[in-house]
Amino acid sequence: MKVVIQRVSSASVTIDEKVVAHIQKGLLVLVGIEDSDTQEDSNWLVGKIANLRIFGDENQVMNLSVKDINGDIIVVSQFTLHASTKKGNRPSYIKASKPEVAIPLYENFVKRLEIELGKKVQTGVFGADMKVLLLNDGPVTIQIDSKNRE
Repeated sequence: MKVVIQRVSSASVTIDEKVVAHIQKGLLVLVGIEDSDTQEDSNWLVGKIANLRIFGDENQVMNLSVKDINGDIIVVSQFTLHASTKKGNRPSYIKASKPEVAIPLYENFVKRLEIELGKKVQTGVFGADMKVLLLNDGPVTIQIDSKNRE
């Protein structure tokens, strides 16, 4: 699984001109799933995301997690994170999982985040055409690949 995590002052997801998710201070997490991803990949990422110390403490040092600040999270599925641009100029998405594989992992990922945070995690709608609006705070943007745990 690949994620792009953005620390935000606010974020929202709109589908067909209707806001389906909105948060203030917290994280916007874009998640891409491929066929080789497992529940273990998902669980590892959940722990990493919930405890990632990227919020400022009283000295404005990035020393607090989204859990520490009682922040919110929006999770948005994004198959384009698995784009391959090796050949030509049109990206290939061959590595991105089909819905029958990706949806159960995505749903479990969200549920595990809710358990870890102790509160509701907002989401977009899997496979929908979404408009994602965010105010990146910092800016802080971090990419994590569960297959490359450095």
